[in-house]
Amino acid sequence: MKTIKRTLLSSLFIAFIFLTGCYSFGSDQDSDKLQVVATTTMLTDLLKEIGGEHVDVTGLMSAGVDPHLYKASARDVIYMQSADVVAYNGLELEGKMGEIFQGLEEQKKTVIALEDGLNEDDVLSAGEGSTSIDPHIWFDVGLWKKSAIEVSKGLISADPKNETSYQSNLESYLLELEELDQYVTNRVNEIPEDDRVLVTAHDAFSYFGEGYGFNVIGLQGLNTNAEAGTGDISQLADYIVDNGIKAIFIESSVPTRTIESLQAATKAKGFEVEIGGELYSDSLGDEANDTETYIKTVKSNVDTIVDALK
Repeated sequence: MKTIKRTLLSSLFIAFIFLTGCYSFGSDQDSDKLQVVATTTMLTDLLKEIGGEHVDVTGLMSAGVDPHLYKASARDVIYMQSADVVAYNGLELEGKMGEIFQGLEEQKKTVIALEDGLNEDDVLSAGEGSTSIDPHIWFDVGLWKKSAIEVSKGLISADPKNETSYQSNLESYLLELEELDQYVTNRVNEIPEDDRVLVTAHDAFSYFGEGYGFNVIGLQGLNTNAEAGTGDISQLADYIVDNGIKAIFIESSVPTRTIESLQAATKAKGFEVEIGGELYSDSLGDEANDTETYIKTVKSNVDTIVDALK
């Protein structure tokens, strides 16, 4: 079955080239630079930070795109086939693209998987007894430091002549991440420990909860494919009422209807819970909201959470 899928993928690639004519990856980019393709917005930003002036980075996903549901287009396949380096999160985040990454590795292309930079005990499961793993590692700044180190290793492997530059960029960025980690800690400390309950549309923030002492509850589980039933909403509404939760949060890459339904359910029980704002979950923000980088997005998230709950 895997062989058949790879054959179909190769056929798709050839057919697209045939239909569109000769294609040059990154035709508007500097050919002297390392051509890199990254999947998520978080990873695209990380590659730019570590790669600096020596890389051109193409991100497959734009702001607001849900990586759980993303399917690679024919153009995406061309980008990845033509790139010097391909980088992805792993941990089943880009589940619909797994065959593509495996095929690229078999072609001996430089492929960076952030999951390779983590220890087994860094990774959270979907819950007690679950065999699923949580891919949302970027919400723990400490784990994002490990991801930065893994990216630097991959770039140095693909472009050893610029190792000094990549290493210098890494060291500078790690210092920025240390400052970010302290910023998050300081802001979280503004909330009494008993009030550190984060209710969101899907369970994307467990690493944030683990790293900064929050009880995190997501309506839809880890994957946005899951649907929250009326029983789930009613049960969580009871919890919110019983514990006097001040605010719940929508997410930028998830439809708002589930959180709005939860708010309505708590109101029906005689309790008013506010929607505390929008959090960036599976994507960074954008320039219009001054949240286009990882550091800006993390700061925006923690500011929204703390300002609503303290």
